[in-house]
Amino acid sequence: MSAETRRDNLVQYLQAHGRTKVKDLAEHFNITGATIRSDLRYLEKKNLIIRRYGGAEAVTKPLPEDRSMDEKTALNLNIKQRIGAKAAELVNDGDSIILDSGSTTLQMVPWLAERVALTIMTNSLHIMNEAATLKSDMTLLMPGGTFRPRSASFHSQLAEQAVRAFTFDKLFIGADGFDIEQGTTTFNEAYQVSQAMCEAARKTIVVTDSSKFGRKTPNVVIPIDKIDILITDTGINDADYQALQQHNVQVILV
Repeated sequence: MSAETRRDNLVQYLQAHGRTKVKDLAEHFNITGATIRSDLRYLEKKNLIIRRYGGAEAVTKPLPEDRSMDEKTALNLNIKQRIGAKAAELVNDGDSIILDSGSTTLQMVPWLAERVALTIMTNSLHIMNEAATLKSDMTLLMPGGTFRPRSASFHSQLAEQAVRAFTFDKLFIGADGFDIEQGTTTFNEAYQVSQAMCEAARKTIVVTDSSKFGRKTPNVVIPIDKIDILITDTGINDADYQALQQHNVQVILV
């Protein structure tokens, strides 16, 4: 069997059987683990499969382009609301936190109204507007910078410098995609302000629904070793859950 035929068969097998371990693929095709890994690297470059922790799965649907904030907010809204409520439980009176721009971090805001002496920085116009309507004594900060209409958020070096001028207890940040070996990823090329937020916070908490796992997007924002806690829904599969624990990431399910 030629390498081309074997790789075609490999893609078809993954499409039919879903995520499969490397050792099981090697046994099925009667080839070495080194050969199967080489095939998987080749197929991933062709965007036909996604390599996962200890295995691989086929790409079954096209990746979405960068959506507007309104479009993102409407997707999986019920799950995002539950994640936002759970994330808000990690915020204590007197905390200083960053809420990065995102449709899931936005769902945290209503649950923060009863916190006392809270300081919130955000680069999101939606989050700022929502927080400003709350009857609370929280202090609200915006970093400034260049406004990006599609995400309704502020970026640029000015925003990064403003973030780095402070130290925060916690960062809450979403994701366009989540790679179990790399961390959070995004379509947005203006992601440096999010990285500055991570550097300025003592603890990084990722809030994302399970549909983002395995979704390939171009830019790595928060490396996996920088994530302290991840809050997601019960749709996450066992392999991803176990891999996160091996990376010492605390996983909270809603």
